[in-house]
Amino acid sequence: MLNIHMPRLSLYKPERGNDYYFLDKQIQEMFTIGGTDINIHKYLGPSAPSEDDRSAVQPEYDVVKETNIQDLLFLENRDRKYDPDVYEMRGIYNVQDIDFDLSQFGLFLSNDTLFMTIPINSSVKTLGRKIMSGDVIELPHLKDEYALNDYDVSLKRFYVVEDVNRAAEGFSQTWYPHLYRLKLKQIYDGQEYAEILDLPVSEDSDTTLRDVLSTYEKEMQINSAVVAQAEADAPKSGFDTSHFYSIATDDAGNVALQTADETDLDASNINVTSDEIADRPDREGYSGYLVNYGDGTAPNGAPFGFGIQFPRTNQNGDYYLRTDFFPNRMFKYDGSRWIKVEDGLRMDLSNTLERRTYKSSFINNTASNTIDGEAVPERQSLSKALRPRKPEADN
Repeated sequence: MLNIHMPRLSLYKPERGNDYYFLDKQIQEMFTIGGTDINIHKYLGPSAPSEDDRSAVQPEYDVVKETNIQDLLFLENRDRKYDPDVYEMRGIYNVQDIDFDLSQFGLFLSNDTLFMTIPINSSVKTLGRKIMSGDVIELPHLKDEYALNDYDVSLKRFYVVEDVNRAAEGFSQTWYPHLYRLKLKQIYDGQEYAEILDLPVSEDSDTTLRDVLSTYEKEMQINSAVVAQAEADAPKSGFDTSHFYSIATDDAGNVALQTADETDLDASNINVTSDEIADRPDREGYSGYLVNYGDGTAPNGAPFGFGIQFPRTNQNGDYYLRTDFFPNRMFKYDGSRWIKVEDGLRMDLSNTLERRTYKSSFINNTASNTIDGEAVPERQSLSKALRPRKPEADN
């Protein structure tokens, strides 16, 4: 009796055989028929460093290998170089609406992330490597020909690859993957994509993609408007008590008030004498953050002079602002001497160069001194600069 043994049936094989390549061709044909063109700007790597260690540099592009990290502290590659050639392939993704999410504080975009699938083998053959984070994809079918501006070119759409995985639907009956699933985000006007945004929008145009796509100018205009409104609402630090009045008191705390005539209640009948001028309050009668040290003005809006030296002619109770003090200092004349009233420590809250207080110069101190022949920043601890030096060795 003849025994015939049939070979064991199995769709999976340890090696990728003809079944795998047959299915791969059919899948690529599906992308050819139903997919859309995508233009890929290939990420080459960070700019080559200026140091002597250039072992990982690709000499043909003068860049570091794309798998290296430029900044190990922040784990980012800012100075990115892209291939001047543009690679074309096919991809498929689900088109979805981009809506604004108003359920939280602020304004957020929802569904602004695209998930695209591309064939593995054809993408590797096209790029010379697998697609990776940092590659920029342009979608030609999303060009906007009817933009509301003065440009006569179509607005392009660029997305950067943030993550690459094998798509679950890309596994065939042979248990081998055929598709990559890409996570895409729109690029922004940043240092990373400077080489792409500096490209012209067309061959015969001097306008760059940055001029057309970037929102930098609009964002700066919005930021300037916000700062201007903030300066109008709160022009200086501390509390503003200029619209309040302070009452002068003697050493015992008694207040001498003058009242108008009870018959006609005419306040203009009150005559202010020189002695009463001397009784002006010495400072604002309020406490709080930067209140007792106000903005360098006299209490109750009294008139005052200013300059770099005291006037020769003055009367008891006069106020004078010395502008040669840093910060400016307000004085009051008591008949024999000038008494300090307050320092003008209230400052503009915006980050401008007009800040004239110790607060700005101390925090943003960029000055330096020369100590023992060595330039030492003033913000550096002097204990480090003045530490004793080791004695020099005898010759």
